[in-house]
Amino acid sequence: MKLEECAASVVAALEKACIPHMLVGGLSSNIYSIPRSTKDVDFVVKLESSAFLREIECHLPDGFTFDPQITFENITGNVRHLLRIDGTPLVVELFELREGDAFQSERFRRRKSLHLPSLNRSVPIPTAEDVVVQKLRWARPKDLEDARGVMAVQGSALDYDYIRKWCLELGILDRLETVRRTVPKI
Repeated sequence: MKLEECAASVVAALEKACIPHMLVGGLSSNIYSIPRSTKDVDFVVKLESSAFLREIECHLPDGFTFDPQITFENITGNVRHLLRIDGTPLVVELFELREGDAFQSERFRRRKSLHLPSLNRSVPIPTAEDVVVQKLRWARPKDLEDARGVMAVQGSALDYDYIRKWCLELGILDRLETVRRTVPKI
């Protein structure tokens, strides 16, 4: 199974289970930047029920299995559920939306639906500005590269007042300025 097929299957299952979601991570930054390879598919999901895994699982194709061990994302502390696909190295990460995190709530509220030809469907995604802020927040080398790429490709179309506001609130304004100084001209 290809990454895109995997992502499309999970989106379909989330929609059938009526679980609000958005595609995040490398696939969302690829939409606004120069695409890079990624080995996983990431979603933020808003859960109303602790039984959501069963709700999703019943709508997935055979071979998709949730890891029984729940983990936590290091930076935000969000609960993370891993979905594995038999016979492939692919992993889907479902991050629970944490309502107590003002930026995460705002990012989720601002999500927009975009038709992705590679998935042959419309998918909720974060705005380019929210991708930049989240990538700066995570701050792994590949995340900083993703933020730099989005800033380079989107250029003056980005709302830097919005980005600065959240970077200031999250204590990462210096990181924004450091990365911004290294953005290549395209």
